[in-house]
Amino acid sequence: MKTLRGCAVLLAAMVLAACGKQEAAKPPVAVDANFAHDNELWRESRLTELLAPDGWTSLVGLHWLELKAHYIGSGSTSGIRMAMGPPRMGLVQREGQTFWFTPEPGVSLKANGTPIAGRIPLLSDDAEQPTAITFDDDKGLLTLIHRGPRYALRLKHADAPARRHFGQLTYWPADPSWRVTARFVPHDANKTLPIVDITGLTTDLPNAGAVEFERDGRTWRLEALGEPGRPLQLIFADRTNGRGSYSAGRFIDAEAPDAKGEVVVDFNRAYNPPCAFTPFATCPLPPPENRLDLLVEAGEKVYAKPATEAAP
Repeated sequence: MKTLRGCAVLLAAMVLAACGKQEAAKPPVAVDANFAHDNELWRESRLTELLAPDGWTSLVGLHWLELKAHYIGSGSTSGIRMAMGPPRMGLVQREGQTFWFTPEPGVSLKANGTPIAGRIPLLSDDAEQPTAITFDDDKGLLTLIHRGPRYALRLKHADAPARRHFGQLTYWPADPSWRVTARFVPHDANKTLPIVDITGLTTDLPNAGAVEFERDGRTWRLEALGEPGRPLQLIFADRTNGRGSYSAGRFIDAEAPDAKGEVVVDFNRAYNPPCAFTPFATCPLPPPENRLDLLVEAGEKVYAKPATEAAP
């Protein structure tokens, strides 16, 4: 009898616990067909861009230039040893604020689509037309990036393990309530916001204004990066970071404010920075002003790196 009575009590407790879980579960959100379709198209576009032959998943190297001259290549004798590419690719030299590249004899390389025959200027990503050196039948790409006072060589390759063995993007269910119409609060012209990147460097970026929106009975504010009258980027952190979303925050792209001073901020389209997929990116981190004490269960979740991904 005691055994039967104990089982009955245990069964009742299990039923009550199950009921509690069901009551705590969130009901499915009703989603308009057009909203769902547009959101799905955005996700497809996001994946296509990420997996492009020169997309963020193609990164295989980030090499900071500390000396006035560096021999580069994938061979063991290179001063900067690349993960992929010719064993001996060439020489990168710095003269003041100018960089030059001299190819190794016999190596087939192009600069912005034109075969490289000799020494050429190597222009960084803040130039009007940066230099893009391609190799391995255009599958490989070498560029110079400028971050704060430092310069680095960025290497991409279409056969990068992170691209070839990519897993999948996962999202919270699309929820129209997370597509908010925010008020744009403009700043004074030429205002900038110091943004620290994942390498520790700080860059002052244009800060046209802030956006304010309502959620859970209160007003929230995010500083927006971008020039006045131009599209905006929001870099934010929230309470899901490290608990469902990427620990270093997420990005949202938004159109420029309309004539009424309003901006649509769609958290369903919050996406991970490149650093969620590769260690070779220099991602900006959310500024202190954009760290929300809010649970944003919308948009892209943290990326789970597949076990099959290995070094090249």
